[in-house]
Amino acid sequence: MQGIDVVPDAERTAKPSDLFWPWFAANVSVFGMTYGSYLLGFGISFWQALVVAVIGIIVSFTLCGIIAISGKRGSVPTMVLSRAAFGVQGQKVPGIISWLTSIGWETSLTITATLATATIFDRLGWSHGTMTKIIACIAIAAIIVIASVLGYHTIMKLQSLLTWVTGAFTLVFMAMTISHINWSAVSALPSGSFAACIGALVMVMTGFGLGWINIAADWSRYQRRDASASSIVAWNTFGGSVAPLLLVAFGLLLAGSDEALNAAIPTDPIGALAGILPTWILLPFLVVAILTLVSGAVLGIYSSGLTLLSLGINIPRPAAAAIDGTILTLATIYVVFFASSFIGPFQSFLVTLGVPLAAWAGIMIADIALRKRPYDEDALFDSAGRYGAVNWISIALMVVASVIGWGLVINQFSDASFNDWQGYLLEPLGLGHKGAEGWEGTWPWANLGVIVSLLIGVVGHLLLNARTVARQENR
Repeated sequence: MQGIDVVPDAERTAKPSDLFWPWFAANVSVFGMTYGSYLLGFGISFWQALVVAVIGIIVSFTLCGIIAISGKRGSVPTMVLSRAAFGVQGQKVPGIISWLTSIGWETSLTITATLATATIFDRLGWSHGTMTKIIACIAIAAIIVIASVLGYHTIMKLQSLLTWVTGAFTLVFMAMTISHINWSAVSALPSGSFAACIGALVMVMTGFGLGWINIAADWSRYQRRDASASSIVAWNTFGGSVAPLLLVAFGLLLAGSDEALNAAIPTDPIGALAGILPTWILLPFLVVAILTLVSGAVLGIYSSGLTLLSLGINIPRPAAAAIDGTILTLATIYVVFFASSFIGPFQSFLVTLGVPLAAWAGIMIADIALRKRPYDEDALFDSAGRYGAVNWISIALMVVASVIGWGLVINQFSDASFNDWQGYLLEPLGLGHKGAEGWEGTWPWANLGVIVSLLIGVVGHLLLNARTVARQENR
Protein backbone atom coordinates (compact mmCIF):
# COMPACT_ATOMS: atom_id res chain seq x y z
CA MET A 1 0.00 0.00 0.00
CA GLN A 2 1.67 3.19 -1.25
CA GLY A 3 2.08 5.93 1.34
CA ILE A 4 3.77 9.27 0.77
CA ASP A 5 6.97 7.67 -0.51
CA VAL A 6 8.06 7.99 -4.14
CA VAL A 7 6.13 5.79 -6.57
CA PRO A 8 8.64 3.51 -8.38
CA ASP A 9 8.82 3.95 -12.15
CA ALA A 10 7.70 0.33 -12.59
CA GLU A 11 4.33 1.28 -11.01
CA ARG A 12 3.92 4.47 -13.03
CA THR A 13 1.95 2.92 -15.87
CA ALA A 14 -1.14 5.14 -16.04
CA LYS A 15 -2.14 7.16 -19.10
CA PRO A 16 -3.72 10.65 -18.96
CA SER A 17 -7.07 9.17 -20.04
CA ASP A 18 -7.03 7.01 -16.88
CA LEU A 19 -7.61 10.19 -14.87
CA PHE A 20 -11.12 10.39 -16.28
CA TRP A 21 -12.45 7.55 -14.12
CA PRO A 22 -11.72 8.75 -10.57
CA TRP A 23 -12.70 12.33 -11.35
CA PHE A 24 -15.92 11.39 -13.13
CA ALA A 25 -16.97 8.81 -10.52
CA ALA A 26 -16.33 11.25 -7.67
CA ASN A 27 -18.47 13.97 -9.28
CA VAL A 28 -21.35 12.09 -10.91
CA SER A 29 -23.34 12.06 -7.65
CA VAL A 30 -26.95 13.22 -7.74
CA PHE A 31 -25.79 15.52 -4.96
CA GLY A 32 -24.54 17.75 -7.79
CA MET A 33 -28.15 18.53 -8.70
CA THR A 34 -28.66 20.22 -5.35
CA TYR A 35 -26.28 23.00 -6.43
CA GLY A 36 -29.12 24.21 -8.64
CA SER A 37 -30.98 25.21 -5.50
CA TYR A 38 -27.89 26.75 -3.91
CA LEU A 39 -27.22 28.87 -7.01
CA LEU A 40 -30.79 30.16 -7.22
CA GLY A 41 -30.46 31.06 -3.54
CA PHE A 42 -28.27 33.98 -4.65
CA GLY A 43 -31.31 35.55 -6.29
CA ILE A 44 -30.17 35.08 -9.87
CA SER A 45 -32.02 33.80 -12.92
CA PHE A 46 -31.76 30.39 -14.56
CA TRP A 47 -29.60 31.68 -17.40
CA GLN A 48 -27.30 33.59 -15.06
CA ALA A 49 -26.93 30.52 -12.86
CA LEU A 50 -26.22 28.31 -15.87
CA VAL A 51 -23.45 30.61 -17.13
CA VAL A 52 -21.99 30.81 -13.63
CA ALA A 53 -22.04 27.00 -13.33
CA VAL A 54 -20.35 26.44 -16.68
CA ILE A 55 -17.58 28.95 -15.96
CA GLY A 56 -17.08 27.96 -12.32
CA ILE A 57 -17.00 24.20 -12.90
CA ILE A 58 -14.69 24.23 -15.93
CA VAL A 59 -12.29 26.84 -14.55
CA SER A 60 -12.03 25.21 -11.12
CA PHE A 61 -11.34 21.74 -12.54
CA THR A 62 -8.82 23.22 -14.98
CA LEU A 63 -6.96 24.57 -11.96
CA CYS A 64 -7.03 21.04 -10.54
CA GLY A 65 -5.55 19.82 -13.81
CA ILE A 66 -2.67 22.29 -13.54
CA ILE A 67 -1.90 21.09 -10.02
CA ALA A 68 -2.06 17.50 -11.33
CA ILE A 69 0.93 18.24 -13.59
CA SER A 70 3.11 18.30 -10.48
CA GLY A 71 2.20 14.67 -9.75
CA LYS A 72 3.71 13.56 -13.04
CA ARG A 73 6.87 15.53 -12.27
CA GLY A 74 7.31 14.30 -8.72
CA SER A 75 5.77 10.84 -8.05
CA VAL A 76 4.54 11.82 -4.57
CA PRO A 77 1.23 13.13 -3.13
CA THR A 78 0.12 16.72 -3.62
CA MET A 79 1.03 17.95 -0.15
CA VAL A 80 4.52 16.45 -0.36
CA LEU A 81 5.03 18.20 -3.70
CA SER A 82 3.94 21.38 -1.93
CA ARG A 83 7.23 21.20 -0.01
CA ALA A 84 9.03 22.54 -3.07
CA ALA A 85 7.14 25.83 -2.76
CA PHE A 86 6.87 26.04 1.04
CA GLY A 87 9.87 24.09 2.31
CA VAL A 88 9.91 20.59 3.77
CA GLN A 89 8.75 21.82 7.17
CA GLY A 90 6.91 24.92 5.98
CA GLN A 91 4.51 22.70 4.03
CA LYS A 92 2.85 21.77 7.31
CA VAL A 93 1.00 25.12 7.30
CA PRO A 94 -0.98 24.49 4.10
CA GLY A 95 -0.98 20.79 4.98
CA ILE A 96 -3.14 21.40 8.03
CA ILE A 97 -5.58 23.51 5.96
CA SER A 98 -5.68 20.76 3.34
CA TRP A 99 -6.36 18.07 5.93
CA LEU A 100 -9.19 20.06 7.51
CA THR A 101 -10.71 20.69 4.07
CA SER A 102 -10.61 17.00 3.14
CA ILE A 103 -12.11 15.98 6.48
CA GLY A 104 -14.87 18.53 5.95
CA TRP A 105 -15.71 17.20 2.50
CA GLU A 106 -15.73 13.58 3.66
CA THR A 107 -17.96 14.52 6.56
CA SER A 108 -20.39 16.46 4.36
CA LEU A 109 -20.77 13.48 2.01
CA THR A 110 -21.33 11.11 4.93
CA ILE A 111 -23.90 13.49 6.44
CA THR A 112 -25.75 13.67 3.14
CA ALA A 113 -25.83 9.87 2.82
CA THR A 114 -27.02 9.44 6.42
CA LEU A 115 -29.84 11.97 6.10
CA ALA A 116 -30.89 10.45 2.78
CA THR A 117 -31.12 6.98 4.35
CA ALA A 118 -33.42 8.20 7.13
CA THR A 119 -35.65 10.17 4.74
CA ILE A 120 -36.07 7.32 2.26
CA PHE A 121 -36.67 4.77 5.03
CA ASP A 122 -39.43 7.08 6.26
CA ARG A 123 -41.01 7.18 2.78
CA LEU A 124 -40.87 3.39 2.65
CA GLY A 125 -42.53 3.08 6.06
CA TRP A 126 -39.44 1.54 7.64
CA SER A 127 -37.67 2.53 10.83
CA HIS A 128 -36.12 5.96 10.40
CA GLY A 129 -35.43 7.12 13.94
CA THR A 130 -32.26 7.79 15.89
CA MET A 131 -30.96 4.22 15.80
CA THR A 132 -31.38 4.03 12.00
CA LYS A 133 -29.35 7.19 11.57
CA ILE A 134 -26.61 5.95 13.90
CA ILE A 135 -26.36 2.59 12.13
CA ALA A 136 -26.38 4.26 8.71
CA CYS A 137 -23.68 6.71 9.79
CA ILE A 138 -21.37 4.00 11.16
CA ALA A 139 -21.96 1.65 8.21
CA ILE A 140 -21.31 4.34 5.61
CA ALA A 141 -18.18 5.55 7.42
CA ALA A 142 -16.91 1.94 7.65
CA ILE A 143 -17.40 1.41 3.91
CA ILE A 144 -15.52 4.63 3.15
CA VAL A 145 -12.57 3.76 5.40
CA ILE A 146 -12.29 0.14 4.22
CA ALA A 147 -12.39 1.14 0.55
CA SER A 148 -9.86 3.92 1.06
CA VAL A 149 -7.13 1.64 2.46
CA LEU A 150 -7.23 -0.75 -0.51
CA GLY A 151 -4.71 1.29 -2.46
CA TYR A 152 -4.51 3.15 -5.75
CA HIS A 153 -5.03 0.30 -8.22
CA THR A 154 -8.03 -1.18 -6.39
CA ILE A 155 -9.63 2.23 -5.94
CA MET A 156 -9.18 2.97 -9.65
CA LYS A 157 -10.96 -0.28 -10.56
CA LEU A 158 -13.80 0.50 -8.13
CA GLN A 159 -14.13 4.02 -9.50
CA SER A 160 -14.35 2.71 -13.05
CA LEU A 161 -17.16 0.32 -12.05
CA LEU A 162 -19.00 2.98 -10.06
CA THR A 163 -18.78 5.35 -13.01
CA TRP A 164 -20.94 3.08 -15.16
CA VAL A 165 -23.41 2.14 -12.41
CA THR A 166 -23.97 5.60 -10.98
CA GLY A 167 -23.87 7.31 -14.36
CA ALA A 168 -26.57 5.01 -15.75
CA PHE A 169 -28.87 5.43 -12.77
CA THR A 170 -28.42 9.19 -12.77
CA LEU A 171 -29.76 9.21 -16.32
CA VAL A 172 -32.70 7.06 -15.12
CA PHE A 173 -33.41 9.58 -12.36
CA MET A 174 -33.37 12.44 -14.85
CA ALA A 175 -35.70 10.58 -17.21
CA MET A 176 -38.16 9.91 -14.37
CA THR A 177 -38.22 13.50 -13.10
CA ILE A 178 -38.05 15.47 -16.33
CA SER A 179 -41.84 15.81 -16.28
CA HIS A 180 -41.42 17.72 -13.01
CA ILE A 181 -39.83 20.62 -14.90
CA ASN A 182 -42.01 23.70 -15.45
CA TRP A 183 -40.24 25.89 -17.96
CA SER A 184 -42.66 28.79 -17.42
CA ALA A 185 -41.68 28.95 -13.75
CA VAL A 186 -37.97 28.56 -14.54
CA SER A 187 -37.93 31.25 -17.23
CA ALA A 188 -39.83 33.63 -14.96
CA LEU A 189 -37.07 33.71 -12.35
CA PRO A 190 -35.83 37.32 -12.06
CA SER A 191 -32.25 38.28 -12.83
CA GLY A 192 -29.86 39.20 -10.05
CA SER A 193 -26.99 41.66 -9.77
CA PHE A 194 -23.48 41.15 -11.11
CA ALA A 195 -22.23 40.91 -7.53
CA ALA A 196 -24.72 38.11 -6.82
CA CYS A 197 -23.38 36.24 -9.87
CA ILE A 198 -19.83 36.60 -8.57
CA GLY A 199 -20.94 35.21 -5.20
CA ALA A 200 -22.57 32.26 -6.95
CA LEU A 201 -19.42 31.75 -9.02
CA VAL A 202 -17.26 31.60 -5.91
CA MET A 203 -19.62 29.06 -4.35
CA VAL A 204 -19.48 26.86 -7.46
CA MET A 205 -15.70 27.03 -7.67
CA THR A 206 -15.20 26.17 -4.00
CA GLY A 207 -17.88 23.49 -4.13
CA PHE A 208 -16.42 21.73 -7.17
CA GLY A 209 -12.83 22.06 -8.41
CA LEU A 210 -11.33 24.08 -5.56
CA GLY A 211 -12.78 21.54 -3.14
CA TRP A 212 -10.55 18.88 -4.74
CA ILE A 213 -7.53 20.97 -5.68
CA ASN A 214 -5.50 20.02 -2.61
CA ILE A 215 -5.47 16.35 -3.69
CA ALA A 216 -5.25 16.81 -7.47
CA ALA A 217 -1.77 15.29 -7.84
CA ASP A 218 -2.46 12.24 -5.66
CA TRP A 219 -3.70 10.32 -8.70
CA SER A 220 -1.48 11.80 -11.39
CA ARG A 221 1.68 10.65 -9.57
CA TYR A 222 1.03 7.25 -11.17
CA GLN A 223 1.26 8.75 -14.66
CA ARG A 224 4.13 7.73 -16.93
CA ARG A 225 6.98 10.23 -16.81
CA ASP A 226 6.55 10.93 -20.53
CA ALA A 227 2.81 11.66 -20.19
CA SER A 228 1.73 14.90 -21.84
CA ALA A 229 1.12 17.71 -19.33
CA SER A 230 -1.61 19.21 -21.51
CA SER A 231 -3.34 15.82 -21.74
CA ILE A 232 -3.26 15.49 -17.96
CA VAL A 233 -4.94 18.90 -17.62
CA ALA A 234 -7.49 18.06 -20.32
CA TRP A 235 -8.52 14.65 -18.95
CA ASN A 236 -8.60 15.93 -15.38
CA THR A 237 -10.83 18.83 -16.45
CA PHE A 238 -13.07 16.69 -18.65
CA GLY A 239 -13.50 13.94 -16.05
CA GLY A 240 -14.28 16.37 -13.26
CA SER A 241 -16.53 18.72 -15.24
CA VAL A 242 -18.70 16.68 -17.57
CA ALA A 243 -21.06 15.21 -14.95
CA PRO A 244 -21.44 18.37 -12.79
CA LEU A 245 -22.27 20.47 -15.86
CA LEU A 246 -25.19 18.20 -16.71
CA LEU A 247 -26.27 17.67 -13.10
CA VAL A 248 -26.25 21.34 -12.08
CA ALA A 249 -28.15 22.35 -15.22
CA PHE A 250 -30.81 19.74 -14.49
CA GLY A 251 -30.85 20.73 -10.83
CA LEU A 252 -31.49 24.34 -11.81
CA LEU A 253 -34.49 23.25 -13.85
CA LEU A 254 -35.91 21.19 -10.98
CA ALA A 255 -35.30 23.80 -8.26
CA GLY A 256 -36.63 26.60 -10.43
CA SER A 257 -39.79 24.61 -11.14
CA ASP A 258 -40.74 23.68 -7.59
CA GLU A 259 -40.53 26.12 -4.65
CA ALA A 260 -41.14 23.33 -2.13
CA LEU A 261 -38.29 21.24 -3.51
CA ASN A 262 -36.04 24.29 -3.60
CA ALA A 263 -36.80 25.00 0.07
CA ALA A 264 -36.27 21.36 1.16
CA ILE A 265 -32.86 20.82 -0.44
CA PRO A 266 -30.78 22.86 2.08
CA THR A 267 -31.78 20.66 5.04
CA ASP A 268 -31.70 17.23 3.36
CA PRO A 269 -30.33 17.41 -0.20
CA ILE A 270 -30.70 13.80 -1.38
CA GLY A 271 -33.86 13.18 0.63
CA ALA A 272 -35.48 16.19 -1.04
CA LEU A 273 -34.68 14.84 -4.51
CA ALA A 274 -36.09 11.44 -3.48
CA GLY A 275 -39.36 13.18 -2.63
CA ILE A 276 -40.22 13.62 -6.32
CA LEU A 277 -39.66 9.94 -7.15
CA PRO A 278 -42.27 7.13 -7.04
CA THR A 279 -42.00 4.84 -4.01
CA TRP A 280 -41.03 1.72 -5.97
CA ILE A 281 -37.69 3.15 -7.06
CA LEU A 282 -36.65 4.71 -3.75
CA LEU A 283 -34.51 1.81 -2.54
CA PRO A 284 -32.42 1.59 -5.77
CA PHE A 285 -32.14 5.38 -5.68
CA LEU A 286 -30.83 5.25 -2.10
CA VAL A 287 -28.26 2.57 -2.92
CA VAL A 288 -26.92 4.46 -5.93
CA ALA A 289 -26.98 7.80 -4.11
CA ILE A 290 -24.93 6.32 -1.27
CA LEU A 291 -22.50 4.73 -3.75
CA THR A 292 -21.92 8.06 -5.48
CA LEU A 293 -21.36 9.86 -2.20
CA VAL A 294 -19.08 7.07 -0.95
CA SER A 295 -17.11 7.28 -4.21
CA GLY A 296 -16.26 10.91 -3.57
CA ALA A 297 -15.55 10.30 0.11
CA VAL A 298 -13.16 7.43 -0.69
CA LEU A 299 -11.00 9.73 -2.81
CA GLY A 300 -11.11 12.31 -0.04
CA ILE A 301 -10.19 10.03 2.85
CA TYR A 302 -7.45 8.31 0.82
CA SER A 303 -5.86 11.70 0.22
CA SER A 304 -6.53 13.12 3.68
CA GLY A 305 -4.67 10.11 5.07
CA LEU A 306 -1.72 10.96 2.83
CA THR A 307 -1.88 14.58 3.97
CA LEU A 308 -1.82 13.46 7.60
CA LEU A 309 1.33 11.44 6.87
CA SER A 310 2.91 14.41 5.09
CA LEU A 311 2.59 16.39 8.33
CA GLY A 312 5.18 14.10 9.88
CA ILE A 313 2.84 11.70 11.70
CA ASN A 314 4.63 8.38 11.37
CA ILE A 315 1.82 5.84 11.20
CA PRO A 316 0.69 3.35 8.53
CA ARG A 317 -1.69 4.73 5.90
CA PRO A 318 -4.57 2.46 7.08
CA ALA A 319 -4.17 3.92 10.58
CA ALA A 320 -4.31 7.45 9.15
CA ALA A 321 -7.51 6.53 7.30
CA ALA A 322 -8.96 5.09 10.51
CA ILE A 323 -8.26 8.35 12.35
CA ASP A 324 -10.00 10.32 9.63
CA GLY A 325 -12.89 7.83 9.65
CA THR A 326 -13.39 8.29 13.38
CA ILE A 327 -13.42 12.06 13.04
CA LEU A 328 -15.90 12.08 10.17
CA THR A 329 -18.19 9.69 12.08
CA LEU A 330 -18.23 11.90 15.18
CA ALA A 331 -18.70 15.04 13.07
CA THR A 332 -21.57 13.41 11.18
CA ILE A 333 -23.30 12.41 14.42
CA TYR A 334 -23.00 16.00 15.66
CA VAL A 335 -24.48 17.56 12.52
CA VAL A 336 -27.24 14.95 12.10
CA PHE A 337 -28.41 15.01 15.71
CA PHE A 338 -27.50 18.42 17.07
CA ALA A 339 -27.10 20.97 14.26
CA SER A 340 -30.23 22.82 13.13
CA SER A 341 -29.20 23.00 9.45
CA PHE A 342 -26.77 21.37 7.05
CA ILE A 343 -26.20 23.79 4.20
CA GLY A 344 -25.48 26.90 6.31
CA PRO A 345 -22.48 25.58 8.24
CA PHE A 346 -21.34 23.64 5.15
CA GLN A 347 -21.21 26.67 2.84
CA SER A 348 -19.68 28.81 5.57
CA PHE A 349 -17.03 26.13 6.06
CA LEU A 350 -16.33 26.03 2.32
CA VAL A 351 -15.75 29.77 2.10
CA THR A 352 -13.66 29.99 5.29
CA LEU A 353 -11.21 27.24 4.35
CA GLY A 354 -11.57 28.14 0.67
CA VAL A 355 -9.70 31.41 1.24
CA PRO A 356 -6.35 29.97 2.47
CA LEU A 357 -6.74 26.98 0.17
CA ALA A 358 -7.14 29.35 -2.78
CA ALA A 359 -3.97 31.17 -1.66
CA TRP A 360 -2.10 27.85 -1.52
CA ALA A 361 -3.47 26.88 -4.94
CA GLY A 362 -2.34 30.18 -6.43
CA ILE A 363 1.16 29.71 -5.06
CA MET A 364 1.32 26.11 -6.33
CA ILE A 365 0.03 27.03 -9.80
CA ALA A 366 2.67 29.78 -10.07
CA ASP A 367 5.34 27.41 -8.75
CA ILE A 368 4.45 24.77 -11.35
CA ALA A 369 4.62 27.43 -14.08
CA LEU A 370 8.07 28.55 -12.91
CA ARG A 371 9.60 25.07 -12.77
CA LYS A 372 10.90 23.49 -15.97
CA ARG A 373 12.44 20.32 -14.55
CA PRO A 374 11.13 17.30 -12.63
CA TYR A 375 11.19 17.60 -8.84
CA ASP A 376 14.20 16.40 -6.87
CA GLU A 377 12.26 13.64 -5.12
CA ASP A 378 14.91 12.99 -2.46
CA ALA A 379 15.05 16.69 -1.56
CA LEU A 380 11.30 16.69 -0.89
CA PHE A 381 12.07 14.61 2.21
CA ASP A 382 15.25 16.43 3.30
CA SER A 383 15.12 19.77 5.10
CA ALA A 384 18.77 20.32 4.16
CA GLY A 385 18.05 19.71 0.48
CA ARG A 386 17.49 22.19 -2.32
CA TYR A 387 13.96 23.10 -1.17
CA GLY A 388 15.09 23.95 2.35
CA ALA A 389 13.18 23.67 5.63
CA VAL A 390 10.89 26.71 5.34
CA ASN A 391 10.21 29.15 2.53
CA TRP A 392 9.18 32.11 4.64
CA ILE A 393 8.18 34.17 1.61
CA SER A 394 5.57 31.54 0.64
CA ILE A 395 4.31 31.25 4.22
CA ALA A 396 4.01 35.03 4.55
CA LEU A 397 2.32 35.26 1.14
CA MET A 398 -0.27 32.66 2.14
CA VAL A 399 -0.92 34.42 5.45
CA VAL A 400 -1.27 37.86 3.82
CA ALA A 401 -3.54 36.48 1.08
CA SER A 402 -5.70 34.74 3.68
CA VAL A 403 -6.00 37.81 5.91
CA ILE A 404 -7.01 39.95 2.94
CA GLY A 405 -9.31 37.23 1.60
CA TRP A 406 -11.14 36.71 4.91
CA GLY A 407 -11.68 40.45 5.07
CA LEU A 408 -13.58 40.29 1.78
CA VAL A 409 -15.92 37.39 2.56
CA ILE A 410 -18.85 37.30 4.95
CA ASN A 411 -20.79 34.71 6.87
CA GLN A 412 -24.19 34.53 5.20
CA PHE A 413 -25.80 32.01 7.55
CA SER A 414 -27.42 32.61 10.94
CA ASP A 415 -26.61 29.05 12.03
CA ALA A 416 -22.88 29.59 11.39
CA SER A 417 -22.38 32.56 13.71
CA PHE A 418 -18.86 31.31 14.51
CA ASN A 419 -17.77 33.05 11.29
CA ASP A 420 -19.29 36.47 11.94
CA TRP A 421 -15.77 37.89 12.36
CA GLN A 422 -15.21 37.88 8.60
CA GLY A 423 -15.69 40.80 6.20
CA TYR A 424 -13.63 43.35 8.14
CA LEU A 425 -12.24 44.99 4.96
CA LEU A 426 -15.55 45.60 3.21
CA GLU A 427 -16.55 48.77 5.04
CA PRO A 428 -13.09 50.42 4.87
CA LEU A 429 -13.03 49.76 1.12
CA GLY A 430 -16.55 51.10 0.63
CA LEU A 431 -17.91 47.76 -0.56
CA GLY A 432 -20.70 47.44 1.97
CA HIS A 433 -22.03 48.36 5.38
CA LYS A 434 -22.86 46.13 8.33
CA GLY A 435 -26.01 47.39 9.99
CA ALA A 436 -28.05 46.14 12.92
CA GLU A 437 -29.76 43.56 10.73
CA GLY A 438 -26.69 42.42 8.84
CA TRP A 439 -24.75 43.40 5.76
CA GLU A 440 -26.16 45.99 3.36
CA GLY A 441 -25.14 46.41 -0.27
CA THR A 442 -24.43 43.92 -3.05
CA TRP A 443 -20.69 43.30 -2.91
CA PRO A 444 -20.50 41.73 0.57
CA TRP A 445 -22.41 38.72 -0.82
CA ALA A 446 -19.96 38.23 -3.67
CA ASN A 447 -17.30 36.65 -1.40
CA LEU A 448 -14.55 38.23 -3.46
CA GLY A 449 -11.95 37.06 -0.95
CA VAL A 450 -11.61 33.59 -2.48
CA ILE A 451 -10.73 34.92 -5.94
CA VAL A 452 -8.55 37.72 -4.53
CA SER A 453 -6.64 35.24 -2.37
CA LEU A 454 -6.01 32.99 -5.39
CA LEU A 455 -4.73 35.91 -7.47
CA ILE A 456 -2.48 37.19 -4.67
CA GLY A 457 -0.98 33.70 -4.43
CA VAL A 458 -0.27 33.49 -8.17
CA VAL A 459 1.06 37.01 -8.70
CA GLY A 460 2.92 37.16 -5.39
CA HIS A 461 4.79 33.89 -5.97
CA LEU A 462 5.72 34.84 -9.53
CA LEU A 463 7.14 38.17 -8.34
CA LEU A 464 8.73 37.17 -5.05
CA ASN A 465 9.88 33.57 -5.53
CA ALA A 466 11.02 33.42 -9.18
CA ARG A 467 14.69 33.75 -8.22
CA THR A 468 14.35 31.19 -5.45
CA VAL A 469 12.86 28.66 -7.86
CA ALA A 470 15.60 29.39 -10.41
CA ARG A 471 18.29 28.75 -7.78
CA GLN A 472 16.61 25.49 -6.79
CA GLU A 473 16.39 24.38 -10.43
CA ASN A 474 20.08 25.12 -11.06
CA ARG A 475 21.43 23.69 -7.83
